[in-house]
Amino acid sequence: MPTRPIHNKAPTGPRTQAALPTGYSRLHDNFRWEVPAVFNIAQVCSLRWAAQAGSASRIAIRCYAEGALQTAHSYAELHEQANRLSNLLTAAGVRRGDRVAIVMPQRFETAVAYMAVLQMGAVAMPLSMLFGPEALGYRLQDSEAVLAITDAAALPALQLVRADCPMLKTVVGVGRSEATRAVAEVNYAEAMARVPAHFVAVSTTAEDPAILIYTSGTTGNPKGALLAHRCLIGNLSGFVCSQNWFGFDGQSNAESKAVFWSPADWAWTGGLMDALLPTLYFGCTIVAQAGRFEPQGALQLMGRCGVTHTFLFPTAIKAMMKACPGTARQPVHKAYGLQLQALMSAGEAMGDAVFGYCEQQLGVTPNEMFGQTEINYIVGNFAPTLAAARAALPPKGAQATLGRPGGGLSVSDTMGWPAKPGSMGMGYPGHRVAVIDEEGVECPAGVAGDVALNRFDVHGAPDPIFFLGYWKNDGATQDKFTGDWCRTGDLAVRDAEGYLWYQGRSDDIFKSAGYRIGPGEIENCLVKHPAVANAAVVPKPDPERGALVKAYVVLAPDTLAACGNSTRERAALQAQLTLDLQSHVKGLLAPYEYPKEIEFVDALPMTTTGKVQRRVLRLQEEARARGEAEATGLS
Repeated sequence: MPTRPIHNKAPTGPRTQAALPTGYSRLHDNFRWEVPAVFNIAQVCSLRWAAQAGSASRIAIRCYAEGALQTAHSYAELHEQANRLSNLLTAAGVRRGDRVAIVMPQRFETAVAYMAVLQMGAVAMPLSMLFGPEALGYRLQDSEAVLAITDAAALPALQLVRADCPMLKTVVGVGRSEATRAVAEVNYAEAMARVPAHFVAVSTTAEDPAILIYTSGTTGNPKGALLAHRCLIGNLSGFVCSQNWFGFDGQSNAESKAVFWSPADWAWTGGLMDALLPTLYFGCTIVAQAGRFEPQGALQLMGRCGVTHTFLFPTAIKAMMKACPGTARQPVHKAYGLQLQALMSAGEAMGDAVFGYCEQQLGVTPNEMFGQTEINYIVGNFAPTLAAARAALPPKGAQATLGRPGGGLSVSDTMGWPAKPGSMGMGYPGHRVAVIDEEGVECPAGVAGDVALNRFDVHGAPDPIFFLGYWKNDGATQDKFTGDWCRTGDLAVRDAEGYLWYQGRSDDIFKSAGYRIGPGEIENCLVKHPAVANAAVVPKPDPERGALVKAYVVLAPDTLAACGNSTRERAALQAQLTLDLQSHVKGLLAPYEYPKEIEFVDALPMTTTGKVQRRVLRLQEEARARGEAEATGLS
């Protein structure tokens, strides 16, 4: 396995100072990482809570379906079932370091699977239920997974590639026996009833591999990012900040009453490392809902389940805006009985329209967050609060050996920094983040560059959030770094106060008639128009300007409904909206930024994590341009 251990040495290279908010500086200056040599994610997320009388009966997972809570599972049950599954996997031949695929939606058995695999010292490899046969086959082959725990709904796709995965010896099917029998050698429920509930967890170091997540690169095959157990510790400072201390009051860290939910798939970094695992780390409750996202249903879930903390993609919030706009007299949070204390958003720039909806209708100031699978949860916002960093620690008796996100501030200290609508925020405590140029030198304020994370924090201590490396791809691992800086490939500008402003992926930025165009600002402007549900901006090749600004627009359902089934009315509407939207952007942004061409589509190409795939649209425009050039040449 590739490894890239972090070494204890001071950071090198120039640093550029900014007029940072006082609360931000104080929090960074007083923060210290505490990473024990022996550390296991399953131990801190399950075993330790089950072992304490005061927390064993606490609810870990609440399952929600069909508009109501269905079942609740305690930490004691989570640990017992994990022990049973560990015994089952051991009997099936899984050994320390083996990769175990988990192809499951949000459900109790998914959490059990992660705990079982991790406490064995094996490596959990989450795979999305949305993957087709080709995507599943590549990851199973490349990872050399020896076993797959698979929901019955994903078994047909797995069956199509099973013969091409010689290392995959066993499939455990989760579901009714008749639904799993044809593909899976083992039925989960039947086998779990036959194995003992006692299992002795292995001892792992913080540096041992724990999770293998394949990232969707812009070119080539996906790369497997290998995460160590310590990476969870590295996530915690950002998690508690972006969740406004996650229910801890700064006076006593005995427990939090937080209830968490996110539609983010537990098979992706956002759902696993930003939702499921940190919630369990703090001994709180997370709601599991396996159905497709639906805006009104999501609001009902949060109200009925008493959700206090959430992670929502901007695309999800945009859907809420259109489906449930609310009013000043009857805002959405009152209509649905929301109790939100914090909302984190990530995946793409939020924009001030979405930001305003969260404040005015959802009743909470959103904290935008930025990170990647390789270095997750490194940048974001944190509403100023009077609370102690130690308020984010686990209960006494667990602190000394289990690792925690640092501490040491007094209760009276004011911490945090106000969110600026549209800003990515700033580096979270323990993470030294900068905007760097091609040579690895920090860019001055106002100059765009690559967002990067240094291996060492401001005190020279190694940052535990770093991935170990790309699976069987040392070359790609080396290319990710410039000295001690790990590049994200995302462009941003730092303002005079230290806030970062997202400019897009390095391959999203383009020039039109000599002007540098960032799609995010134009897309945000388009979405503010009441007729627009979503938008994506890409360059269209043009021989005179180099590229034209082109927008792909998805209309709001109400706008389309007004046309009925009339093709003529829809064409007339689109023609008028093209002029209206062009005028709308001209009036709010620079004249060179308005879309010269607008194409109306039913849906935008999206990743399974809810990000717009601008690359797909850009390549489509390039292909069209080539076709037109060839046709012109032939005529």
